Amino acid sequence: MSETQAIESNQYLSFQLNDEEFGIDICKVREVLDYTKLTTIPKMPEFMRGVINLRGSVVPVVDLKRKFGMDLTVKTVNTRIIIGEIEVDGETAVLGALADAVHEVMEIDPASIEPAPKIGTRLNTEFIKGIGKRNEDFLMILNFDRVFSVEELTEVSSTAGKNDGVHEKNHEE
Repeated sequence: MSETQAIESNQYLSFQLNDEEFGIDICKVREVLDYTKLTTIPKMPEFMRGVINLRGSVVPVVDLKRKFGMDLTVKTVNTRIIIGEIEVDGETAVLGALADAVHEVMEIDPASIEPAPKIGTRLNTEFIKGIGKRNEDFLMILNFDRVFSVEELTEVSSTAGKNDGVHEKNHEE
């Protein structure tokens, strides 16, 4: 799906990280799960929290807050895992992303979506598809395919594929 088609789909799953509201194109979302026990893998990247068993498949789970330079996600009654699809080197991969809370699927008129801000040359904002306006609130719309670099995703995939030295941890920090 091209970037233009994705913005024109105008339906987004809204979710919360700290006090900020984010959105992912609903076409990228497979399902939303309650928080479940994660299995950690030694030498994981800092933003990867572990893997889960999703109907017989090993799915890596990442902490978007860590990726965005925030504190570690702490499990609460509202913590969810968003299961999404991302493109990696032309292949579709399944990835879980922790969210403090998931709110709703909302429609945002494409005319209400502003381009991602260009904040100097040192800050990479290519993972932000745009800023959606809904009433008086802003929704940072993520380009889920670009949140992680190909190198990071390759590292996550190879780490998740190994199961020697794997141990379960409840991650209730």
